[in-house]
Amino acid sequence: MILLLLFVSIGGFGQDQKADVAAARKAAIAAMNFRQGDAAGLNRARADFTDSGWTEFMKKMQGFLDAKGAPTFTSSFVPTREARVLNEKDGVVHLRIPGTLTQSSQLGKTTYQRFAIEVYASRDATEGKIRIQRLEQITCLGASTACN
Repeated sequence: MILLLLFVSIGGFGQDQKADVAAARKAAIAAMNFRQGDAAGLNRARADFTDSGWTEFMKKMQGFLDAKGAPTFTSSFVPTREARVLNEKDGVVHLRIPGTLTQSSQLGKTTYQRFAIEVYASRDATEGKIRIQRLEQITCLGASTACN
């Protein structure tokens, strides 16, 4: 199984931080959920990424896509708590979403119980839409609190 590290980018955060955080959370969770063999499903997340963010995301997928660009595994992320804002700087909000990640293929299945995604997001200046700048996956071991 693989553990992806996703990078995505966005513009400035709006005045309604709660709604912006909810939009970033929804987009990040959608990006982490795709099915083996479903290129269209994977590519639906493209609209929530900046160009550079999508490029980095796809770089992390290299070696895990078939000739048609479809993922060779299924990924399922289920949040266990709401997103927690870690900080906000220069219009970019940094939040953490704890949850469980399951990745599976014909070779087997791996579930990460102590897992979180960290999202860096902002509002696109031209479209006004929340976009993900970077999405990092964190697996926690032992007494680590990084997934809280």
